[in-house]
Amino acid sequence: MIDRRKFLKLTAAGGGAVFMSGLYGSAWADDAAYKDFYFVQLSDTHWGYTGDANPEAANTLKKAVAAVNALEAPPDFIVFTGDLTHTTDDPKERRRRMAEVRDIIGGLNVKTIRFMPGEHDASLDNGAAFKEYFGETHYSFDHKGVHFIAIDNVSDPGAKIGDAQLDWLKADLAKQAKDARIVVFTHRPLFDLAPKWDWATRDGDKAIALLTPYSNVTVFYGHIHQEHHHQTGNINHHAAKSLVFPLPVPGSQDKRTPLPWDPAAPFKGLGFREIEADADSKGYEVKEFPVIKA
Repeated sequence: MIDRRKFLKLTAAGGGAVFMSGLYGSAWADDAAYKDFYFVQLSDTHWGYTGDANPEAANTLKKAVAAVNALEAPPDFIVFTGDLTHTTDDPKERRRRMAEVRDIIGGLNVKTIRFMPGEHDASLDNGAAFKEYFGETHYSFDHKGVHFIAIDNVSDPGAKIGDAQLDWLKADLAKQAKDARIVVFTHRPLFDLAPKWDWATRDGDKAIALLTPYSNVTVFYGHIHQEHHHQTGNINHHAAKSLVFPLPVPGSQDKRTPLPWDPAAPFKGLGFREIEADADSKGYEVKEFPVIKA
């Protein structure tokens, strides 16, 4: 008898992704002991942006929703790691954009969707409008043997997590075994990637210090509008692509101006990712998808 993993790899042959969950209608779906699953990360939609860096900005998020809905099996959940909207000084316009992006995201064929803010959403009002539309800015939850933590490093306009939230993080982690599987979501990187470009968290080192005693920690973040991988001690950090425009390689130029739109290759450099959690491994398989599949 063929096992689940081999079956899934066979069904994915020919270029499709290997999915470890969502097998509705099969006998395997009721096997509570089998805890492989996957989730999807989207980031930096910047709804409300207008400019030359993406003349299709009004359509890109909608295309991403369609692409996620077209996946062969639904993810267990979807997480948006910040900058759902593009910044505006007008509180009324900020809320209008949040209502619009919430409605578009409502078209996703996945029941559980989790949100966290970016500085474009939250830094001008300490996250007040974001909380009205999307809920708390930091929280934790458990899913199939993995402990997930969302850290807010954007509501403070000084790019800090803050002592109160660090105390909350310390208390949350204290409930976990030192070898627990922990996934952290942030918007900004916790480490100093490019402080000159605001690609850092001023007290991120304190969060990393709290996480370091735990042997199985992975961080997924947004903000830098490109795929990027980094390691601090035993912690792996993975940045996600944007859904509006890509940004240059960290520190490669004086200013972090968006990469120019290429009419010959629209949506180049934009995308989302899926992350597979394997019950037999402490690691995660990260797969990147473009907004428009070839």
